[in-house]
Amino acid sequence: MKLLLVLALIPFLVDIFQDPIFSILAVIGAFGVGLFQGIILGRAILVRFPRLQNHLKTVSLTLFVLFLANAILSVPRFASPEKIELSNLSAGSPAEFASVLFLIFGMNTGFLTVLAISVTVMTFVILKFTNLNGIVKLFVFFFSSLLLIFTGISRFTDLTPSTFEVLLYFLYQLGITIGILGGTIRKIKPKKLDLE
Repeated sequence: MKLLLVLALIPFLVDIFQDPIFSILAVIGAFGVGLFQGIILGRAILVRFPRLQNHLKTVSLTLFVLFLANAILSVPRFASPEKIELSNLSAGSPAEFASVLFLIFGMNTGFLTVLAISVTVMTFVILKFTNLNGIVKLFVFFFSSLLLIFTGISRFTDLTPSTFEVLLYFLYQLGITIGILGGTIRKIKPKKLDLE
């Protein structure tokens, strides 16, 4: 999907994107970005909520299970998104407006989908309430937003992700899941105070 947009604009890049080395770099990059993002989010949660460190194993396993469920449940939605035609959207009453919102956000398909969306929203909430600063916050926000944009494009256009793009998405989600576990598995040592 992402590559199709670029290839439509710059046709000579087709050969570059079909090179096996590019594919290997894309796989490593998707997993690496997800892993780094997961570690950042895991550490940020522990810094923001220090009392969670008293129950580290429970917190780590709970977050791991939540993000793993998100990874597993969101891949089918990404692979074959429910297409939305803007011409069919109309909201004459508050009930129709709520129905349109549920359709756009994909919450009309059951509890498991709502769980997956909730974990994604939780990522943005964590960004808002944690003490991430500068480039680290920009890194997490950029990749989370980029993924949200690509998912939106696939729902409102005829573009459908290829098998390779679905694999990249899964590796990214798996990286976040493992990163969350890695970021929350160990206690954060308090900073030493400089007493002069």
